[in-house]
Amino acid sequence: MIGASGGGLIAGISLALKACVPDIAIYAAEPEGFDDTLRSFKSGQREHNTKMSGTICDALMTDRPGVFTFEINRKLVGQGVVASDAEVGRAVAYAFRELKLVVEPGGAIGLAALLAGKLDIKGKVVVGVLSGGNVDAEMFDRLIAA
Repeated sequence: MIGASGGGLIAGISLALKACVPDIAIYAAEPEGFDDTLRSFKSGQREHNTKMSGTICDALMTDRPGVFTFEINRKLVGQGVVASDAEVGRAVAYAFRELKLVVEPGGAIGLAALLAGKLDIKGKVVVGVLSGGNVDAEMFDRLIAA
């Protein structure tokens, strides 16, 4: 489970993983209302988000997937889930309390989707990518206090 925005991080990780484990299933994770990558997978062309604010996952607010990264991700990923801001907030708090990590909301979106049960992972080996530590101190305080 890897967060998707312009698609660079997930494309790079997917290229490496598929080279080592060709049959691995990779999922993109995006914030609710900012699911341009998932909508693009469904339509086969780059879709755009109509709004550019309104989620705590500010690192994932691009207007559409990148030209080159979309082609990579369409072939290697092609599927994904969304997570709400509340789910992301719980994941940020979980990462802090249980993993002793400070993770920005956009970087915790994969963990949020996993903790919220967006995929059936029972009996499977699962990896969620946590990335970035750029989080406003006041927001971080609110998220871990909730």
